[in-house]
Amino acid sequence: MKIKRKIIDIDPELCDGCGQCVPSCAEGAIQIVDGKARLVAEKYCDGLGACLGECPTGALKITERESEDFDPAAVEEHLQALGQQAHHAAPQPPLACGCPSTQLQCFGPAAAAPSPGPAGLASSLTHWPVKIRLVPPTAPFLKGADLLVTADCVPFSYPNFHADLLPGKVVLIGCPKFDDIREYIDKFTQIFQAADINSVTTVIMEVPCCSGLGYIVDQAMAAAGKKIPHEQIVIGTRGQVLHREPQAA
Repeated sequence: MKIKRKIIDIDPELCDGCGQCVPSCAEGAIQIVDGKARLVAEKYCDGLGACLGECPTGALKITERESEDFDPAAVEEHLQALGQQAHHAAPQPPLACGCPSTQLQCFGPAAAAPSPGPAGLASSLTHWPVKIRLVPPTAPFLKGADLLVTADCVPFSYPNFHADLLPGKVVLIGCPKFDDIREYIDKFTQIFQAADINSVTTVIMEVPCCSGLGYIVDQAMAAAGKKIPHEQIVIGTRGQVLHREPQAA
């Protein structure tokens, strides 16, 4: 049904196909087609303009016009289809801005590591992407997940990350010191509202700046009106587990 509402408008003359707007659209409404950002379908765009600040050329703007009404159910199906497509498709060439980092992929536990590495170690990763900013709240792998929210220094410091912490978890990685705290709280609030998360484990380094990660998760739970089991693990700079404890719900 056509209604008059706010919706994204993309100027093809200004768009250089960099793809920076794609991960900002949690609904997957924008994709790079023939080297340009395109609105895949009007019903996928919520008109909130989360993608506007990511465009370096000013090609994106919000306009008010007759368009299809926003359809959350269609968005859910669209994101699931993107995940399936990413899983079955052959490797794609990089976008103009680099690797196709926003392409949703669900490997599944059995396919997480088809063959061990040279040291006999296997990856426990079951999905892609892993960066907090790049994962849409409606990504299919988030449904009912046990989240492992980790500071991005942790996998480099803790040698048994894949063997001890990652199995059975959906990992999201970020830096509470250099990334946008408000953006992270908003993202996790949306995840907790949409994905029926089963549990959350935050893993941080012992350095003070890392402590903000647990705060982000707790604030997002409160904003979403959710009480989800939450454990925090602290890793030392020498790679040892210092302590782990449940957080107040």
